[in-house]
Amino acid sequence: MEKPYVIGIDIGGTNTVFGVVDARGAILYSGSIKTGHYDDINNYVKALGDGLQNVISSAGGKDKIKGIGVGAPNGNYFNGCIEFAPNLPWKGKIPLAQLISDQTGGIPVTLTNDANAAAIGEMTYGVARGLKDFIVITLGTGVGSGIVIGGNLVYGHDGFAGELGHVIVRRENGRLCGCGRHGCLEAYASATGVARTACELLMTRTEESLLRELEPDKITSKDVYDAAVKGDKLSQEIFETTGAILGEAFADFVAFSSPEAIILFGGLTKAGQLLMDPVKRSMEAHMLKVFQNKTRLLFSQLKESDAAVLGASALGWEVKEEL
Repeated sequence: MEKPYVIGIDIGGTNTVFGVVDARGAILYSGSIKTGHYDDINNYVKALGDGLQNVISSAGGKDKIKGIGVGAPNGNYFNGCIEFAPNLPWKGKIPLAQLISDQTGGIPVTLTNDANAAAIGEMTYGVARGLKDFIVITLGTGVGSGIVIGGNLVYGHDGFAGELGHVIVRRENGRLCGCGRHGCLEAYASATGVARTACELLMTRTEESLLRELEPDKITSKDVYDAAVKGDKLSQEIFETTGAILGEAFADFVAFSSPEAIILFGGLTKAGQLLMDPVKRSMEAHMLKVFQNKTRLLFSQLKESDAAVLGASALGWEVKEEL
């Protein structure tokens, strides 16, 4: 093969991870930068370009790279732009695919939503191998989703189908979401949402909790998990509440596409059964009878960074080279 490698880039609200991937799905060289350190998109692309040059050199130069695939919040597969991503430092419409291509000497770049990239990774290398109908839900800084129906990712007519994190789950006094609306699933079921639930309960309740030893505005979802594992009742209740809301939403998602499985991916899944058990109970309790006990709930078995990088890299094989 003349060009034996592709590059996958996963852009998250906190970190950007990238890697050179071979045809077997092995990540050969990798690197990362801090997404949030760059308020100016041009400075970000320059830093990313420097990191990419390092791994490209390690792989034998740009002539070895067939293409670059990028998974990014609000990434539009059709036009290569990030559009109005609430969890990224840059606002508006950013022609990221073109910027990265320019920075890497013209290597063709394809962009998609970060959750879609994770879904492609699961379908190619993970627990979704062999499945034709499934939904990947990414639980990180935000809540993303990649929907696969009949073996194909759902993009919709504009490239943005599948924003299940912004389905409204609380219409009365719903929390303000980063997207500007109120009551979105993301405002409750993301890592950020778990921390917000913790702060709310600490302000409105009086019982003792290990979380009271921390500054309320600095509490993270990991702090809540650590306290829950130690038997902290308030922290355990936070995961029950989060799981209940997720389960309600999942019951609605199942009614839409009747997936074989819903696969949970991302940092919040480290909570394991603390999260999964209430999600399962709530999902089945709210499920339309015809769908009950048909959809499996699974945790991704891929490394968190690898899944999105591998999924994004799969796009690199599909790029059209200029003659």
